[in-house]
Amino acid sequence: MQPSSRADRSDEGAETIPAAVAASVAAHRDAEAVVEAGRRITYGELGALVETATRAMMAAGVERGDRVAVWAPNGLGWIVAALGAHSAGAALVPINTRFKGEEAAYLLAKSKAATLVTTAGFLDTDPVALLRAADTPLPDLRRIVLLEGSEGASAAPAGAVVEPWQEFVARGAAISTAAATERRDSVQPSDGSDVLFTSGTTGQPKGVVMTHGQTVRQFREWCDFAGLRAGDRYLIVNPFFHMFGYKAGWLASLLRGATIVPVAVFDVATVLSLVEKERITVLPGAPTIYRSILDYAERDRFDLGTLRVAVTGAADIPVSLIEEMRAELPFETILTGYGLTEAGTCTGSRPEDDAETIATTAGRAMPGLEVIVADADGCEVERGTTGELLIRGYSVMRGYLDDPAATASAVDERGFLHTGDLATMDDRGYARIVGRLKDMIIVGGFNVYPAEVENALMAHPAIAQVAVIGVPDQRMGEVAMAYVVAAAGRSIDPAAIVAWARERLANYKVPRQVVAIDALPMNATGKVLKEELRARSADDRGAS
Repeated sequence: MQPSSRADRSDEGAETIPAAVAASVAAHRDAEAVVEAGRRITYGELGALVETATRAMMAAGVERGDRVAVWAPNGLGWIVAALGAHSAGAALVPINTRFKGEEAAYLLAKSKAATLVTTAGFLDTDPVALLRAADTPLPDLRRIVLLEGSEGASAAPAGAVVEPWQEFVARGAAISTAAATERRDSVQPSDGSDVLFTSGTTGQPKGVVMTHGQTVRQFREWCDFAGLRAGDRYLIVNPFFHMFGYKAGWLASLLRGATIVPVAVFDVATVLSLVEKERITVLPGAPTIYRSILDYAERDRFDLGTLRVAVTGAADIPVSLIEEMRAELPFETILTGYGLTEAGTCTGSRPEDDAETIATTAGRAMPGLEVIVADADGCEVERGTTGELLIRGYSVMRGYLDDPAATASAVDERGFLHTGDLATMDDRGYARIVGRLKDMIIVGGFNVYPAEVENALMAHPAIAQVAVIGVPDQRMGEVAMAYVVAAAGRSIDPAAIVAWARERLANYKVPRQVVAIDALPMNATGKVLKEELRARSADDRGAS
């Protein structure tokens, strides 16, 4: 088939993040905006805090087009700093809270961030000391601001100053409210809103540039998809440094007039207590979040009756998990979707979909986006045929930061983003992710897609999690190898699982070896680090 025609789209949405949030502040002034330990902030109070942060950013020399990084756990301070940067015209650079100094320094250097907002003490770390010890020079970094509650931060890296948040905002008194409003209103929908770096599971992370117009348009659409509405109480366990916690999290909440209840570190008892105390209605998260809730022995002690919306996503959700969620938890709507840093949330299921559709597909294209499965030439393949998932539409990134070659490699001349994900699509337009193009295993000339094998193995009652990789084989070229984590109260018998798989999969798809491990290596956003499994696989094969 020939490539599909270009989707009808506008290049930019018509709103900016600061303007959209200011409109919500005006519309919901007395409603709760953020609730965290010992503090409740209304929309009106949030608006005042953001104005103060905007004036502070301006007093610190932040100009339109600058970049401000935030390296901190989920909380009110993160939101205020981000919106202050946006309102001052800067693009936001979120940094993973699990990063070490060299990893964070790479992002700061690559983005040329002049200001970093961070916190000392979270997870017993001192980010300032980590940066000072890093080998990467930071010639553009002028200021490190420590959020409230930070303790024990070290001296700054060369060329930067460290100051507490209260000193930072106090200097903003030199900037008038009128000047801050003028700066906020000068921000354009076509301006960059943020630079989110890819996870970097292979090679160095790349900075994805998105605009205000793209972001607001897409996450208004996401609110419609999720059924998020004014008055909802949204418990956000997804990290703010990731699109799910930032854009589909606190930003979506503010766009709709919902209340944000941030959680810095997931703990099932804490989450269930907050659901009961704060009457939480919306609780998105990775499948492991819901599995932890279902398996929690004391779950019945908590009143979870207010829960209405669950949103998840992964290539290996067992159908049984969705069925258990529907049977044992009060969610009215359970949704899944597919997204990536380079294009946001691209596909999603629908409330009326059955458990198998929710668990085994990524849903269908979101409004305004074109999603196809294509061959190596970019031509759409017949339904049911495996190919690469391509995305086209208004939400596709404007490019990788300062990397035109990588941008040209990812986005073709027709505007299609090549995701690198292998997928099939059924007659309904629902996509099923079957693996990464780079992860595909070729066994004796046959293509094996790890996600297909993982989905099959997830049906085994002893398996809670699984990751499949390809390993060298003298006769077949390469074969599949599975790393599995046992379900609660179960043990793994590798030989029995291989035999079980042989009854359900074509012989060339069956893992030749199953290795039980306590936990799969994952990054902070829940993506399995298969490079780490490949690195250890030689030793594990030798030990068998």
